[in-house]
Amino acid sequence: MRAVVVVGAGAAGLTAVETLREHGFDGRLTLIGAEPHAPYDRPPLSKQVLLGSWEPDRLALRPPGSYTELGLDTRFGRQATGLDLPGRRVRLDDGTTVTFDALVIATGVRPRRLPGAEGVCYLRTVEDAVLLRERLRSARRTVVVGAGFLGVEIAAAARSLGSTATVVDPLPSPMIRQFGPALGELVRAAGEERGVEFRMGVGVTTADAGLVRLDDGTTLAADVVVAAVGAEPATEWLAGSGLDLRGGVRCDAFCRAADGVYVAGDVAANPDPATGAHRRFEHRMNATEQGRRAALNLLGHDEPFAPSHFFWTDAGDIRIQAAGTFADGELTVVDGSVADGKFVAAHAAGGRVTGVLGWNNPRGFTRARGRLGAPAGEGKSTEGKVLT
Repeated sequence: MRAVVVVGAGAAGLTAVETLREHGFDGRLTLIGAEPHAPYDRPPLSKQVLLGSWEPDRLALRPPGSYTELGLDTRFGRQATGLDLPGRRVRLDDGTTVTFDALVIATGVRPRRLPGAEGVCYLRTVEDAVLLRERLRSARRTVVVGAGFLGVEIAAAARSLGSTATVVDPLPSPMIRQFGPALGELVRAAGEERGVEFRMGVGVTTADAGLVRLDDGTTLAADVVVAAVGAEPATEWLAGSGLDLRGGVRCDAFCRAADGVYVAGDVAANPDPATGAHRRFEHRMNATEQGRRAALNLLGHDEPFAPSHFFWTDAGDIRIQAAGTFADGELTVVDGSVADGKFVAAHAAGGRVTGVLGWNNPRGFTRARGRLGAPAGEGKSTEGKVLT
């Protein structure tokens, strides 16, 4: 194997090339990224960059000169447009092709677009964050469509920058898909205490940077409208390649999508060990972990990928940290107190702890992560409050 191509210059793709070099691959190594920038960290976009406490130059994942040290052929600002799998070639938007013996696909996701919307902002790239920051600084009224992690973070930033903020979502509670209704109602209450208005259980029919029409017949005036309604895997360039593109790029437990082709990060549809069903994990730590595992398995290590499922969100002065899974079970406080605004809760299903969540309690969360996989009910706090 003398040539490896990595398509996608985010955290997953960068980790893959770093791992390949660290573990002895000395052949031609090409890193292709659609954005003109060298790899940068995305989570601060909706937090420090949006708030203005960081400028974009703080986001770089490596010093600029270090890419030469890695011996990379970097193709930043180049979009992959096609994959010729039998010919082992990636086609680029400038008409060139790059050949490979092995390939890592790490093209991530793009924001899902809001139907019937004009002049709406999205947040995915550093340019998106800088533009949105400037608009929020002059906005009096901001409407955010979507009450997941990103939507709640953007609403908190809008309030900090002096705008009103209204979050709209057809689901009954914020972050309900991630944590269930009880924790979602805590997120809602905390946001309302900080001036965020939530319009839950209603959808958007049309939207522009002036007026948002809801499906209950009401309207919301807005200087800025931001859509945070999820993401779609960036797989259009792989159409006709022969890879399984249902719900992302499907791979096996070793991150392998085909012979000599591996997948990492948000675009990867992994088999869930618990159910066998394929699913994607759009978390920053997952991108790093899978980028490393995909590269190692490409080199012949052949170990199944075992994600840690660690993720976090910051909404104003609220930090939620989580590890594990939180579906179809019970969430119980095991440390601290909900009333005090600082607690840790454990999620149990099938008699075992499947997830641990910390609310403004980093130390307690770190201690409690050791409970993952333990029998449910061990070491409950005196509060023992059941949240779901």
